[in-house]
Amino acid sequence: MPASDVDGIETSAPGWILGQLTYWSSQIDSRLAKRYAVPFPSPYPTAVTGWLARIVTQRLYIKRGVDSTDAQYQVIADDAKESWAEIKEAADAVNGLFELPSRADVDADGVVRGGPVSYSEASPYVGWNVQGNTGRNEDSNGSGTLG
Repeated sequence: MPASDVDGIETSAPGWILGQLTYWSSQIDSRLAKRYAVPFPSPYPTAVTGWLARIVTQRLYIKRGVDSTDAQYQVIADDAKESWAEIKEAADAVNGLFELPSRADVDADGVVRGGPVSYSEASPYVGWNVQGNTGRNEDSNGSGTLG
């Protein structure tokens, strides 16, 4: 939507855009609350801000006035519908496929950032044994020098 149209809406109805952003943001949060840590802290996940923008853009066009049979409006309406479908997919407790911050009290099978990046079955003492063996080998073959 052109910035001049957004400014025109804000001028004619002060606070309406912020109200829409707040309302639809809370709708998204309520849909995702069972699985994710909402409200999301700043910086907000890109997927969530994208959904919010796509939903509110349709509302802005409706507020400004638009021919519902216009092909461009149909693309915008379909985009908002697709956003809700993605939100529902993210909220799905079994198959949610979006990488968003999970709630700490929920055992989520989704993508979780962090955690171990390697794995070893060796005892923590094996490293000391290897270091000791290396030192003894150096001493016995004459390659180690004393200061």
